[in-house]
Amino acid sequence: MIETLTLITLSFVLLILFRPGKTPPLDNPLVIERPGQFHMVLASKLNLAQPFIEAIAKQLASVADIHPNSATIYYEVSDKQVVAHGNTFYLLAITRRNNILYCQAVRPPGYGTEPHLDTIRHAAESVLSGIPAAEGYDEGVDEKLLAVVREVARLRGVGIRPITAAGTGQA
Repeated sequence: MIETLTLITLSFVLLILFRPGKTPPLDNPLVIERPGQFHMVLASKLNLAQPFIEAIAKQLASVADIHPNSATIYYEVSDKQVVAHGNTFYLLAITRRNNILYCQAVRPPGYGTEPHLDTIRHAAESVLSGIPAAEGYDEGVDEKLLAVVREVARLRGVGIRPITAAGTGQA
């Protein structure tokens, strides 16, 4: 009788400890680096954006004959996983420097504060300031990068809108 009760209790404890569940949003920024592939910085509570960004990095790695550098491209991203935790969208900067993809994701500022482009540009520049490009960049890479982001967003059901100095445009 005692052995059965102990076994049931132990099973219950193990079930509680190891059951799958939703990943809670983190309260601290998250930095993920895969040497030679990508470097991402996710603002607090945006850890759920990681699968989308990793899918972009994986898809971009499969593109052959791509220049090692690109300009920085800025997006507003509406991701169902992130929306479920209280963010209607987040801001994303993507650039390629020296064959490594750099991504920064931040939450938008509150209403009436600085424009989204300024917010995400500042976040991207703070990360990229110490990483000079070994050579210039090719605008063709920007087009390939845009195409990869659009394709991954379409496949994952993620809404994206490029952010430009003139405003936002639908992608």
